[in-house]
Amino acid sequence: MKNEKSYSPLNGYLALSIVILMILIPVPAIIFIRQFWMLAILILGLFGIIGFMIVNPNESMVLLLFGAYKGTVKKNGFWWVNPFFTKKRISLRARNLESDPIKVNDKVGNPIMIGIVLVWKVENTYNAAFEVDNYEHFVDIQSEAAVRKLAGHYAYDNFDDAGAEITLRSGQDEVNHVLEEELRERLEIAGIHVIEARIAYLAYASEIAGAMLRRQQATAIVAARFKIVEGAVSMVEMALDELSKHDIIEMDEDKKASMVSNLMVVLCSDKDATPVVNTGTLHQ
Repeated sequence: MKNEKSYSPLNGYLALSIVILMILIPVPAIIFIRQFWMLAILILGLFGIIGFMIVNPNESMVLLLFGAYKGTVKKNGFWWVNPFFTKKRISLRARNLESDPIKVNDKVGNPIMIGIVLVWKVENTYNAAFEVDNYEHFVDIQSEAAVRKLAGHYAYDNFDDAGAEITLRSGQDEVNHVLEEELRERLEIAGIHVIEARIAYLAYASEIAGAMLRRQQATAIVAARFKIVEGAVSMVEMALDELSKHDIIEMDEDKKASMVSNLMVVLCSDKDATPVVNTGTLHQ
């Protein structure tokens, strides 16, 4: 694999002056003096026009001579090179790639939709021009391949894989870092420098989105119920301790069980309790 090398072109303004002289001087000499040999100078001057090129800021020009790589011009300005050179312009500006969400399977096999944002630029013009057919298309294809590989290494969420410490939804920093490294490794062959890569869109696929939403809701309800029961048990324990400490009422085990049952129903119910008031004795 060759490395990129710099090429020093001739100042375009100096070359333009020479070309103009090569065109203007032979014309009157041919017409009035009949110096037809100067026709060759005129043809060379006209042919030399092909050698002019403009390199804009953050652009480069890759030069080839009959299939041989001669170098890359990165210095912006007006230049002149050998008219036989084949010139290929490559932008060095940073570019954004916002991929459309694609359907992939996560670590546990759930179909998910995932899309990324990639910021990249050409760093090695030789690799970009000659190591791949079309470096822009190469970036698109390899980005999709990297996303598919990334999704296969992580579960969407913790409840899909209880033992997972990092998931696509909760481990954004770690996942984005892995994505960047994967893309750098894949795009290095094309001379591409990955500036940033991150997940921009993440969701369950439509065919399981409803079921997963209900599962998330059920998980949330179970967690809430756990907290409610935990609090209710603490309140019942406190009530029994306070009644016993202040010697308000003597209760046997049956009365304690009845009281605990009633308090748990009141404290854990979804709706406001509607107690039945006992106007008689406790034994009725």
